[in-house]
Amino acid sequence: MIKEVGRLNIDDYKFLDASVEKIFRNVEKGKNSLAEKQIVEIGNTANYFVREELGKRLALYSGNGEMDDICNGLLEHFIYGVRATGLFYFYYKHQASPEKIIMTIEKTFESVPWESETICLEMWKKHPEVMKEYMLIWAQSDNEKKRAMSMHGMENIAARHPQYILTFLSHLLDDESEEVQKKISHILTQVGRQRPLQCYNNVRRWLIDADEKRARTIWQTLKKLANIFTQRSKREKSNEFISITQRTVTEWRNDPNPNVSSMGAKLAGIINQKRK
Repeated sequence: MIKEVGRLNIDDYKFLDASVEKIFRNVEKGKNSLAEKQIVEIGNTANYFVREELGKRLALYSGNGEMDDICNGLLEHFIYGVRATGLFYFYYKHQASPEKIIMTIEKTFESVPWESETICLEMWKKHPEVMKEYMLIWAQSDNEKKRAMSMHGMENIAARHPQYILTFLSHLLDDESEEVQKKISHILTQVGRQRPLQCYNNVRRWLIDADEKRARTIWQTLKKLANIFTQRSKREKSNEFISITQRTVTEWRNDPNPNVSSMGAKLAGIINQKRK
């Protein structure tokens, strides 16, 4: 039987290939219930790799049976692994139609969160322009999990499109959700590492009229950037990041706006303390 944990080996792949052939034959014969039962038996596993590989293989179906209907039903199944299998089916089937993938994730971002996040991350890599369009809509959702998901994987465009991200984050800056605030801090840190000048300029504008809550959100990010600055390893930082951070801290400490000067002083405290 296929392994319950860990990456798959050649025997596992052979098992999946043989099982999917049987499933395809049953779908072709109209035996949808049997085909679904076979999928559920394999998909009912804690092994992420089994669910993904099964969904990927099912997506290769090219017959006239009702595979879409079967897998659409899987998205509503009570077993998590089976729902994930259905999600991977539609993800791999619609590689050339990213909008359809997004429509599927809209159904699964709460019921299959881990795999939905993985796919969002890949979508920001492969289809950033489509994600830019649709995630702006997600960011306006009443559902806090959907707003948080709208940013997942966005760090993949931090180097190429920093201003898009910074403008995007500005709309969520005062969001009441703790989950959304954590995502903002994570993404902002990535932009700060790769495009420090744009990041610090935008953050300064946000600080000028910031209330206490917004200032806390910004501080969580700036504290991470200050800690990166003080690391001995150069893996996480560039010379540009070091020089711009140094200049920014000096300028902020002397800024006429009290919010900005206070943040500059706190950053200087971390940098100077860790250098001792």
